[in-house]
Amino acid sequence: MSNDLATMFSGNLVPVEGLDDDTLAVAGGARQNKRISIKGGVFRKYAGGKEIGAIEDRHMNVIFVKMAHKASRMFYDKGYVEGQKVSPACWSTDSEVPDADVKTPIASSCRDCPKSVQGSGSQGTGTACRLSWRTAVVLPNDPNGDVMQLVLPATSAFGKEDNGKFPFRPYIQHLASHNVSAGRVITKMAFDTKSPTPKVFFSPAGKVPDEDLPIIARQAKSPAAESAIKMNVYQTDSAGEEVAQPEPVRRTVEEDVAVEEPTKRESAKASAEEKTISDVVKKWSKK
Repeated sequence: MSNDLATMFSGNLVPVEGLDDDTLAVAGGARQNKRISIKGGVFRKYAGGKEIGAIEDRHMNVIFVKMAHKASRMFYDKGYVEGQKVSPACWSTDSEVPDADVKTPIASSCRDCPKSVQGSGSQGTGTACRLSWRTAVVLPNDPNGDVMQLVLPATSAFGKEDNGKFPFRPYIQHLASHNVSAGRVITKMAFDTKSPTPKVFFSPAGKVPDEDLPIIARQAKSPAAESAIKMNVYQTDSAGEEVAQPEPVRRTVEEDVAVEEPTKRESAKASAEEKTISDVVKKWSKK
């Protein structure tokens, strides 16, 4: 049989790394979830929960292939221990109401929850219930490569522009105001060197080549991208037994810093005259 397969695909081989996710799942294999972390003020790459690389540069370029449409929330009522799995007490996928599988919600809505009020966090700063935004990215020099999860803490997701550099949501709003989709832009992530905790800003670095656009569109529909923006929660039952353990959300020290809560604002309308991506990059690069 193996010889038949070799003959069948000779001259038109599909490489082993080209196996689709369904084939891997049924065969007993699985792709390792990969993600980029900003822990410790360093861009780190993880696979299967283990760090496999880091770069010392204070910036790196990515292409957003998929983004959660809203920020999520997570509240822990127990102390944090580095590297330890912790089951949250309450959480929300859309940062508006607790998810249906939360056993004992703190409040009926996030807006009315005392844990989402400024000053409810540790040492009276920030909020006890932490905001984050889940995204999926690829590297510009390898758009057909790994789709990696990038989870942004509230400090990197919300806030104000700083000399042409933006937190995540204001950055996406600026792209939208110029009729530019995030997946068409090579985005520069750069650490805010003035921040005492890891925090990144975003700015446009260039245009995604036209020949790569179909690849980005395909990557956006991949299982890896779908998984990257989905909030999976580590839970235990009353006896302390693990209930579910996809890629668990791990609390980080950086999440305990104060951050300005997002406020609702009018969505920026695109200008009557459509501006090109090059125009946007050129305009912001001057800053």
